[in-house]
Amino acid sequence: MSDTKTPVTNDLNKLFDKIKDVRMAMLTTFDEQNNLHSRPMATIRPEADGSLLFLTDAHSAKVYELNKDSKVNLSYADPSANIYVSVSGTANAYRDAEKAAELYTEPMRAWFPKGKDDPNIMILKVTITQGEYWDTPSSVLSQAFGYARAVVTGEASKDDDVNQHAQVIVK
Repeated sequence: MSDTKTPVTNDLNKLFDKIKDVRMAMLTTFDEQNNLHSRPMATIRPEADGSLLFLTDAHSAKVYELNKDSKVNLSYADPSANIYVSVSGTANAYRDAEKAAELYTEPMRAWFPKGKDDPNIMILKVTITQGEYWDTPSSVLSQAFGYARAVVTGEASKDDDVNQHAQVIVK
């Protein structure tokens, strides 16, 4: 359910623009006891179909968890740039050696010791259903304005006074 004051769009490029420089996401799945289970994942890239790609190990807990329940959340944060993004969707892990070799980079050898041809590499594809982003002002002046306004009026600053918040819903 969306807040009626929150702008809604279906433009995934807004989300992709926010996360392009935030390499790491926290991927949240449901574990065997149906508890939330999060771990950091390096986003490889967005695809033309609006999905996000990652590489994962075939024997990781997330692969088993996704087979049970494919619903996921990805959280991105860059506090130094005051950017915060939450993405919900469904994920599936699949084998595609050619695509894995294309996405693989040498620093990934830490997780895949046999390199781009490691038999345990799987593609993890997150198909986005919705997302939200918050882009708060980084300038001290903007933050001071919001603070001063709250002190003078006795009311908390409205979201649009101190940050940009929007929801992206994929149809």
